[in-house]
Amino acid sequence: MISLTMTWPIMSLSIVLILTSIVLALFILLHKSRGGGMSDLFGGGMTTGMGGTSVAERNLDRLTITIGLVWLAAIVGLLVLYRFFPDLGTLG
Repeated sequence: MISLTMTWPIMSLSIVLILTSIVLALFILLHKSRGGGMSDLFGGGMTTGMGGTSVAERNLDRLTITIGLVWLAAIVGLLVLYRFFPDLGTLG
């Protein structure tokens, strides 16, 4: 039987992953749309510039990147825990 003291890292990283996933999705949705959708993918709509960004948008960019890095670290942390302690992921 696996003790509760061994499963707390996986539980806490899973909670961090869930919370950062929700916050990251909200932050991405808060960004101002700068393009015309699929037409930008093929070179259309290149008239908009990045020079007109406000301080709030730059702070939102920084927060989004920070939350994205925490999200990535939680995923890598879970991968490491499951790789080196495979018994922690079992229910039995």
